[in-house]
Amino acid sequence: MIDKTVVANFNLESYLGQWYEIARYDHSFERGLVGVTATYSKRPDGKIKVVNAGFKNSLTGKRSEAIGKAKVPNPAEPAKLKVAFFWFFYADYFILELDPNYQWAAVGSSSNDYLWILSRTPQLDQTTYNDILQRLTKRGYNTQKLILVTQAGA
Repeated sequence: MIDKTVVANFNLESYLGQWYEIARYDHSFERGLVGVTATYSKRPDGKIKVVNAGFKNSLTGKRSEAIGKAKVPNPAEPAKLKVAFFWFFYADYFILELDPNYQWAAVGSSSNDYLWILSRTPQLDQTTYNDILQRLTKRGYNTQKLILVTQAGA
């Protein structure tokens, strides 16, 4: 059983901005992408604009970008968001672990098939990364399935 409890005391404003994808479970919609970033910003309607971008197969490959939106359906649980890239098909976006200074995050879903490790910088130091892996393993995630994402400067 995987523990999908989200972080308490989540501040959406502090979460906005650019994140680098450090590691992820394999998915068809991101397969072959490197240099992946996720950028979150406020929209005039109160929702969040989501821009996921990466490069196909190498950092000099063709740039791929997906623009979507996110919302917080229940203000009592702000770390449980819903994200949509295709019309009104919203998927869960659960912030499972989060650095107190919003420098790294571990994100999952209601499904066991999705897991990401994000950072404000293109690399995480090994100690921090190992700490995140330990936290996720304690939750029941198979961290062996994580794919390290190539980032510039790595």
